[in-house]
Amino acid sequence: MTFSTNMSPVALLLLLVVTGSCVKCEQLNQPASATVQPGQRLTISCQVSYDLGYGTHWIRQAAGKGLEWIGYTCRGCTPVYKDSLTNKFSFTLDDSSKTVTLNGQNLQPQDSAVYYCARESQ
Repeated sequence: MTFSTNMSPVALLLLLVVTGSCVKCEQLNQPASATVQPGQRLTISCQVSYDLGYGTHWIRQAAGKGLEWIGYTCRGCTPVYKDSLTNKFSFTLDDSSKTVTLNGQNLQPQDSAVYYCARESQ
C-alpha cells in the first residue's frame, strides 16, 4: 500500500480505520470496572502484549475533568509518580503474565475516576 505525501491527515486516519491495520499494534487489557469503599485499597491490573522493558503509564480521568497522569513504570527502571500521588499509588510488574498493576491505598471519593494504562511510545 502506498500513501501520497499530499494525503490529508483526515484521509489517512479514515484509511487506517477502514483497513483496520497498523504497522505495530499493542494490546492492553484491563477490567471494565472496579469499586472500592473509602479508605480501602484498589488493585487494577493491565495485561499487555509488549515487553515490560517499555514504560507503562497510568492515567485517570474524573467525571467532567481532564486527564491526570499518575505515573509510569517499566522493568529495570525506578517508578516515577506525580508528586501529589506518590503516597497514594504504587506499581507492580509480573513478567510471567505480562501484567502491570496499579495499587492504590487510602482512596477517597475524590479518587473516583476512569483509570487507564497506556504504553510508552518507542
